[in-house]
Amino acid sequence: MTFGITLILLSIIAVPSLLLSKKPNAKELLEKIEPYQGWIGLILCFYGVWGIIFSILNLGWLTTFPIWWATLLAGSIVQAVLGFMLGFSLINKYVLSKNDAAKEKAIALREKLAPKQGKLGIVGLFVGGWMIVASILFF
Repeated sequence: MTFGITLILLSIIAVPSLLLSKKPNAKELLEKIEPYQGWIGLILCFYGVWGIIFSILNLGWLTTFPIWWATLLAGSIVQAVLGFMLGFSLINKYVLSKNDAAKEKAIALREKLAPKQGKLGIVGLFVGGWMIVASILFF
């Protein structure tokens, strides 16, 4: 359930225009979160990567809980990508600062993913909601 909740929170941060169109006073809250957006993205990127590793380590769940396993893997992938997109500046600063080749690859990846951030955020909202429902249904 925590994967779903964190994915929903990350998706809300990733899709501020959608949130602002529904709730005009949300701008104040988003402005308060903005200085921490990179750190939130960085932490949740690593949390998403951990979810992917956790899914692979529990490959045996495919025989007993196939829907939950697929949900966990999909949610973790979306969370890792959204976290990467939001925490890119900090990842670039702290993780990739000494390796120029990795830095260039990360910048190219970021340029490909940036236009899809809003759509991925909406997908993240749905997948996060399904993760919460699936954790209640299957566990």
